[in-house]
Amino acid sequence: MTILRSIVFTAIILGCSLAQHAQGSAEMAPASGKVFAGEHLTFEGRVSKLKVSISIAELTLSASRKSDSNELTISTEAVSKGTMLKLFRYSFFQQYESTVDLTGFRILKTTKHDVQKQRVRDSEANFDYKEKRVSYTETDPKDSNRPPRRIASEIGEMMSDMVSAIYYVRLQKLAVGSKFNLEVSDSGLVFKVPVVVTAREQQNTVMGKVWCFRVEPEIFGKNRLIEQKGEMDIWMTDDARRTPVRARVDTQYGKVEIKLKSVTPPPR
Repeated sequence: MTILRSIVFTAIILGCSLAQHAQGSAEMAPASGKVFAGEHLTFEGRVSKLKVSISIAELTLSASRKSDSNELTISTEAVSKGTMLKLFRYSFFQQYESTVDLTGFRILKTTKHDVQKQRVRDSEANFDYKEKRVSYTETDPKDSNRPPRRIASEIGEMMSDMVSAIYYVRLQKLAVGSKFNLEVSDSGLVFKVPVVVTAREQQNTVMGKVWCFRVEPEIFGKNRLIEQKGEMDIWMTDDARRTPVRARVDTQYGKVEIKLKSVTPPPR
């Protein structure tokens, strides 16, 4: 069931909320990452099973910045709903805190609190760009005698974690046909994620009917974030904020739909 949890959670995080500098026609947009401060996004994840759509999880993302700081803090909470336990005999609760350097928008630190049924893990990843290294430490708060799990990996000049990645993409100049690569670190490991913008389409959202770019990150497959067969599409508004409004994930376990339920403050 770890694979299922990984698919659902990764889909919700990446679909709602990818990091080498963009290549090709994707360039950093003029907007600064500071624009995200004060924003609060809430999403709902639903799975299609036997032609019935069932709510399985809720995700919230909140961005904040101290007035005298050049860092953005993105707080994320994902919690499974009762139907997740009934359908798959599985539940999870995860909290992330991502600290991003607004100069270049690269990740500095990730802390995570992860609860899967009775299993609890706390972890921290620190990114040292001078040493070109990410150091990850995971502990079990329920067992002080359990040795910490440590992983270290080489990193490039521009990195994202699973949460900051989507905000990085929101700063890009997107256009149909754009292709770029990202490096995302999760649990001390580093993954390359090719991304392509495949279409510009209208979507019905909580903000009304809006034009969006459809973005396809390759997170499934060998040596990817999820080593299983699957596909993902993300829709981001075609405006200055690039608000993620919807994601769709096809897996061997069924289809997962993630949709924006609310945004505060409302887009202007």
